[in-house]
Amino acid sequence: MDQLSIQGVPFFFMVDFLMENVWVFTEPELADSGLLVDFKDFKNSNVEEGPDKILELVSFPESLETYKNGFEKVQENLRFGNSYLANYTCTTEIETNFSLEEIFHFSKAKYKVLVPDQFVFFSPETFVEIANGEIFTHPMKGTIDAAKENAVETLKNDAKEKAEHYTVVDLLRNDLSMVADQVKVNAFQRIDFIKTKQKNLYAMSSEISGKLKPEFQNKIGSIMKTLLPAGSILGAPKPKTLEIILEAENYERGFYTGVCGRFDGKNLDSCVMIRFIQKENGKLYFKSGGGITHLSILADEYQEMKNKIYVPIL
Repeated sequence: MDQLSIQGVPFFFMVDFLMENVWVFTEPELADSGLLVDFKDFKNSNVEEGPDKILELVSFPESLETYKNGFEKVQENLRFGNSYLANYTCTTEIETNFSLEEIFHFSKAKYKVLVPDQFVFFSPETFVEIANGEIFTHPMKGTIDAAKENAVETLKNDAKEKAEHYTVVDLLRNDLSMVADQVKVNAFQRIDFIKTKQKNLYAMSSEISGKLKPEFQNKIGSIMKTLLPAGSILGAPKPKTLEIILEAENYERGFYTGVCGRFDGKNLDSCVMIRFIQKENGKLYFKSGGGITHLSILADEYQEMKNKIYVPIL
């Protein structure tokens, strides 16, 4: 990735959660790969007409008791001071009348990728953007059912959600400081509306920026190696929190919560691979979760995990 970006060669890349698998495609290789990509400034697939059917989706979440086992492992470590924010996730079997390819074509999201017959995601979350020597990140942490009374104010002022958002903003600010100077928070607790057929949500995000250090200029691979795993889907401090997550979660994330992006020869746009559906042994699984702090309530976190099981097809 460093070699390509130094040479100004456009490429697309995907890195899994544990950074064990890194896929890199130049534009000719991407065209031959079968991967479908839909980013803000790049798209290699086009379907103009809408779906000819109404989305049906049924989920089969794990029981509250099963969720509680992992949740309590996380909270125990929080009480011991081993972590102060851990992003705990689950995998949920789903059934839907849409194929992975149809979900890719007809879902509405900032970032969409289909790996044929393996997985699809439709992510609202930018990881980092690089333009004209500046780097930007947009941590997204905190969601609420939009139907709740005074939902926006409730989300902004909820003690647990505020603590979670403050923590991840501080974490990402520190992360950017490893590759950039003059790091600052440009926007704080911005609220985005996410509309879906199942449930409408409000999500909270912020924007942080800095000027790339000279040693990281045009070195996309070195930047990714320094910043990953993404703080918003891991927690803090990173090394110990990763240990906690690997112990608490009863499945392997794989590419879920990894990062993918496109370098256009000069600038970078990348995202966190969330809102993720994986195909395994002929069945579909939706991967979702949320940040756990010492203020987290079991029932609320379990409900948030289920709230995020949606496909943004109206």
